[in-house]
Amino acid sequence: MMITKLLSIFLIGMPGGSEWIFIILAIVLLFGGKKIPELMKGLGKGIREFKDAKDNVKTEIEEGMKEKDKDAEIKELRRQLEQKQA
Repeated sequence: MMITKLLSIFLIGMPGGSEWIFIILAIVLLFGGKKIPELMKGLGKGIREFKDAKDNVKTEIEEGMKEKDKDAEIKELRRQLEQKQA
């Protein structure tokens, strides 16, 4: 609700049906029919690279959390062992 109010205040919103038609028409006129497939291919590569980078960051964070959990578990086991030996 708050976001929609902010968007309406700053006149930012998603384009409607006729606006999409105008945008597509402008792209066709600016780039021509032959350049659009290259443009879409580049866009697809960019999205794929972004997704791969996001997955890599997620994996690194998860591995770091697992390593931290293992370290905490080892410390706890050492503490228990020291208590039994004392």
